[in-house]
Amino acid sequence: MSFLIVIPARYASTRYPGKPLVELRGAGGTAKSLIRRSWEAAMAVPGNPRVVVATDDDRIREAAEAFGAEVVMTATTCANGTERCAEAYQTLGETFDVVVNLQGDAPLTPAWFVDELVAALRADPTSQVATPVLRCDGAAVNAFLEDRRNGRVGGTTAVFGAGNKALYFSKEVIPYTGQTFADDDLTPVFHHVGCYAYRPEALVEYPTWPAGALEDLEGLEQLRFMEREQPVLCVEVDGKGRAFWELNNPSDVERIEMMLAQMGAE
Repeated sequence: MSFLIVIPARYASTRYPGKPLVELRGAGGTAKSLIRRSWEAAMAVPGNPRVVVATDDDRIREAAEAFGAEVVMTATTCANGTERCAEAYQTLGETFDVVVNLQGDAPLTPAWFVDELVAALRADPTSQVATPVLRCDGAAVNAFLEDRRNGRVGGTTAVFGAGNKALYFSKEVIPYTGQTFADDDLTPVFHHVGCYAYRPEALVEYPTWPAGALEDLEGLEQLRFMEREQPVLCVEVDGKGRAFWELNNPSDVERIEMMLAQMGAE
C-alpha cells in the first residue's frame, strides 16, 4: 500500500510565531529544530513512505532542505494543515493509496502510531479519515487541566462511539468526569494525537467545503469532516510507556525536552 507523509508547517502561527524553527534539545544536549525532529519521526515510519514538508515560508523551506528534506511550497491562504496537505498532494501529481498528515508540532509521534493508523484505514472502507487516540493517564489529564486553568490551549481530547467512530473533538477536557486522578491512574479521557490518514478523494474535496461553526469555535480542522458527515475513525494506540505531547505553547518546550531526555533521543 503506497502512502505519502506530509508534514505541514507554517511560520505565522497565531499562538507561537516561528514555531517550526524552535530548537529542542535532546538527551545529549544536541539542539534540533521542531521541523527537523518532526521530519525524523516521519522518516522512522516503516513501509518506505514518501515524506515531504509542506510550507509557505522560505525560512522553513531553507531549514528543511538543509537537513535533507523534500519540500513542497504551498499557498499562504491554506487555513490549516489538512488544506496544506491537500495542496501538496495535488502539487506532487502522483497517486497514493493513503495520505498521512504528521503535524509539524508533534515530534514525539512514534512510528507505530502511523503504521497502525494506515492499517486501520485500509481495513475500514466506511471511514474517510483515521486519527490516533491515546488513553490518558492521570498525569496527562492533570496537565491538560492545568493548562486550561492557566488560560493555555493545550492538547485536544476525543470521544468516540460504536465502531470507534468519532463523536467529537475538543480543546476542553472531555468527557467531564469531576474526578481527581493520581498520576498513574488510567482515565476515560483520550488524547487526540496530531496525525491523520486520509483517503485521497476525501482530502482533495476538503478544501472545497467551507469551515463549519464547530471548526471555527474549536479551531480543530478535523471537525470539518464531521460537520460534513464524513466518518472519522479513532484508532486507539498504545504509547508503550513513551510520553507524548505536542508543542502548542512556548511553555511546552521544556516539557518536550524533558520527554526527549527520558527517551534518550539524540
